Amino acid sequence: MQRIVVLASGRGSNLQALLDTAAAEGWAARVVAVLSDRPGAGALAIARAQGAQAQVIDRQAHGSRAGFDAALAAAVDALAPDLVVLAGFMHILDAALVQRYAGRMLNVHPSLLPAFAGLHTHRRALAAGCKLAGATVHFVTPELDAGPIVIQAAVPVLAGDTEATLAARVLAKEHVIYPRAVRWCLAGELRIEQGIVGHRHGEPQWLL
Repeated sequence: MQRIVVLASGRGSNLQALLDTAAAEGWAARVVAVLSDRPGAGALAIARAQGAQAQVIDRQAHGSRAGFDAALAAAVDALAPDLVVLAGFMHILDAALVQRYAGRMLNVHPSLLPAFAGLHTHRRALAAGCKLAGATVHFVTPELDAGPIVIQAAVPVLAGDTEATLAARVLAKEHVIYPRAVRWCLAGELRIEQGIVGHRHGEPQWLL
């Protein structure tokens, strides 16, 4: 049974989508723990309901960024994960931790990368007059939101869209493509050649 560790800061909707898909498809993998930097994160309650460990690595409890990074890295390493999944984790990870799990750490970002890396993606897409927006699952590298792209999903930007309405449509796509990318990664179905991710059996790496 492969071991998944999830890092989350928020309500945990992508975590729930991952758990639901894993159960429906009968994965030979399970989420063994959810780690959060926020004690009130909804993802922790989801973890407890599923019988997974729920751990808080509170930034305020550590006197420095280095102290927090060390505590988080120790917690992840102690769980011996096969895959680390970032699900709305609002903290830039220490480069050493990222490099240790190179090829075994995924993130989902609410834009069509490389466009709009970082925060406020929907606001920026609307301000730029984009006609399409979307989400990207990528391998994590030390550079923010710049790792090799696994799969992307696009949604139209509609007349009258707000940040909230656009975010809701993008999030629905995240709930589809993130579990798919996790399944591919666990099954060894992805290859990275010169920074480009391909699927070994040619499954589409996009969703429209």
